[in-house]
Amino acid sequence: MKGLIFSVKRYSIHDGPGIRVTFFMKGCPLNCIWCHNPEGISPLAETVSRINKVGEKEFSTPEVVGKLYSAEDILAILEKEIVFINQSKGGVTFSGGEPMLQHEFLLEALKGCKENGYHTAVDTSGYSSTDSFKSIIPFTDLFLFDIKHLDNARHIELTGVSNVGILDNYRLLLGSGKDLMIRIPVIPGYNDDADNMSGVRQLLLTSETGSLKKLNLIPFHKTGSAKYKKFNIPCRSGDIQPPSEQKMVELKKFFQDAGLKVKVGG
Repeated sequence: MKGLIFSVKRYSIHDGPGIRVTFFMKGCPLNCIWCHNPEGISPLAETVSRINKVGEKEFSTPEVVGKLYSAEDILAILEKEIVFINQSKGGVTFSGGEPMLQHEFLLEALKGCKENGYHTAVDTSGYSSTDSFKSIIPFTDLFLFDIKHLDNARHIELTGVSNVGILDNYRLLLGSGKDLMIRIPVIPGYNDDADNMSGVRQLLLTSETGSLKKLNLIPFHKTGSAKYKKFNIPCRSGDIQPPSEQKMVELKKFFQDAGLKVKVGG
């Protein structure tokens, strides 16, 4: 069995503890207006044009985005980084896209990684079947879990999908005993209002937080906007501006005052 991966990031320090290798898996069932990885949306390999400049001249070369990897391929990559992984108490993270969209391959890869002693993490939007999550829980040490908006109608408007199943899976993972790190993308004008942030804080406080290790507030950035033209995808985040540093300081304090461990950034 093989999975379609569009990027492999070595020496990653923002996707779990220590130094990690992060595999970005192709395909996502969400269509967030602020998505900064549009190359991960389609579940298929895509051929795009890469523009290279030499002096004043530009050259266009085809580039295939999405490559098939087996679980053995992943283990071979990890083996090359094992010194850094072991010394830093790091591991491997599966991100996307949405890794749960390739659930069967993800399960096989996680099993292989655990059998070889690696700390495993899955970075997910939470949008998948409960049964799929239950199957990977035994082989996953840490879940990086997105909460984008609490209001279901607004969530559908912003991402194209309901949050009902997402919140059910959040509660499932919280009760699993596995480590959980919540990630909130802070998108000015869309989910940074007082009502939504207060609702998220209340959700976290009223959850059984024994497994909840940290809350990451991820400020919107524009670094992914140039990718949209390359992949011929309409960019809907053009008018969104990154939140101010002061705004992020205030949000961090808002959650810290409730006793939560908070970090700004990945």
